[in-house]
Amino acid sequence: MQELNVTIHGSLVRVPYGITLKELSKNYQQNYLYEIILAKVDGIYKELTETIHKDCAIEFFDLMDRGANQIYLNGLVYLMIVAFKNLFGSHQDLKVNHSLDKGLYIEPTIKLQKEDLEHLQMKMKELVNANLPIERITVSRLEAMEYFKNIGDITKSEIMKYITSTHLTLYKLGTEYNYFYSLMPISTSVLSHFEFTYLNEDGFVLRFPTIYMKNGIKEFEHRENVFHLFQESRSWAKRLELENVVDLNKRVSNNTIEELIQIDELMKNHGLMELAEKIVEKKEAKIVLLAGPSSTGKTTTTNKLMLSLKSLGKNPKMLSMDNFFVNRCDTPIDQDGNPDFERLEAVDLQLFEETVSKILTGQETIIPAFNFILGEKEFKDTMTFSSDDILLIEGIHALNPKVLEHIPKEKKITVYLSALTELNIDNHVRISTTDNRLLRRIVRDNRTRGNKVEDTLKSWAKVREGEENYIFPYQDEADYTFNTAMIYELGVLKTFVEPLLYSVEPTSPYYNEAVRLINFLRLFLPISSESIPNDSILREFIGGGCFQI
Repeated sequence: MQELNVTIHGSLVRVPYGITLKELSKNYQQNYLYEIILAKVDGIYKELTETIHKDCAIEFFDLMDRGANQIYLNGLVYLMIVAFKNLFGSHQDLKVNHSLDKGLYIEPTIKLQKEDLEHLQMKMKELVNANLPIERITVSRLEAMEYFKNIGDITKSEIMKYITSTHLTLYKLGTEYNYFYSLMPISTSVLSHFEFTYLNEDGFVLRFPTIYMKNGIKEFEHRENVFHLFQESRSWAKRLELENVVDLNKRVSNNTIEELIQIDELMKNHGLMELAEKIVEKKEAKIVLLAGPSSTGKTTTTNKLMLSLKSLGKNPKMLSMDNFFVNRCDTPIDQDGNPDFERLEAVDLQLFEETVSKILTGQETIIPAFNFILGEKEFKDTMTFSSDDILLIEGIHALNPKVLEHIPKEKKITVYLSALTELNIDNHVRISTTDNRLLRRIVRDNRTRGNKVEDTLKSWAKVREGEENYIFPYQDEADYTFNTAMIYELGVLKTFVEPLLYSVEPTSPYYNEAVRLINFLRLFLPISSESIPNDSILREFIGGGCFQI
């Protein structure tokens, strides 16, 4: 029998010609916390049904890998849909709406009781134990469109109009076929790690392990503020008949996208004016702390909020926590020995509180400006504060209770900013708010710093880890929440980011991620940025804004 030379995780082994990745993975399963569900062959993700026909390098992954985790989640959603249809009828369905505290918020087409959810969980476990294959089937695009039209999934049928491939890969589980825009696990046997949380008869949360959970599935904490913001944003989008990518693309096709841009921008400005009015009502409050994860448009949103406050007769002033970084030589070090700029300890909290406290007394106060080239604070500017002034402070750690902890609570208002995408791809596949922010950051980093896509993707994992540890735990403590995502923006970002993504070579460790984002953006028709006003939050990323960023 012919044998091949294969390097697996750095060790050279000889394997039979034509062996499947699944068979090969059995020899390495003991080294993983969860079941192996995916492999890389010469750096490219492959399903475990693939066979080996040449010398190559192989890596195996369980769901603690970022890419494998997404594929696990797609498989888990598919399993849940099939189990739901088995229990309640093929004409019933589930809508995957949005993330909620390390889970997905799901809405059924029927009113669901708590015992119904328990039955669904048992049915899913039954299908897992049956070790059913999830089969990959190639069909023509037109056949796929006709199939989904016939079963009543009009959105999935219509979105295929925007896919240029003549053939598509569907997946078959039991008697069901579906399309998830990605690779899939090869059987149900690996999909045993999940839990449900019942909210009410209209929805529940599917919870699962993420790469940030080393000890299993996190206990559910209901994030009421963020949940309400999601529901409010989606309700508004539904009134505009904008629930998915197809709806947005129709606006582009029928030439009403400029009107949508104007409506969306008007709504954002109205929301900021309402927020300004609430701030003014709290007469004792002199500080507004605005926080949010990376690329939520904190700087532009803060500038726009300042204008809204000025229109109400207030005199707002702005302070950025980024100017209070400790000097580079004092930056905390992460476990790999690299500077960790995401930690709270990267901020000089003592100087920050002393500065803010002095400002509030009305004294002329020296304000630092951080020189990112030298890695040091410089002290040149001053600030004075009067009775009609309001101090707006933006920074990723602004909601942390250790920030300004000695200033009375009644003097502070906290605002959490998040880019919550209102659209889904279709009923079964959501658009990740994290992906939305990542695309924003790729465009901005390239435009303002000349960074390559790989530079941003390399730093993104560290940024996300910092968000999980230092931002998201405090998001529901905010007095107010504000959505900075524009409903039209992914069509605009496509025109800026797609050429950058094509620059990533197949030899790059970030090639798979670039391909995933390219495939995602292919679903959107391009939208010109010409009609976007210069004060738009989106201008912070694509350029042409009127605020100094």
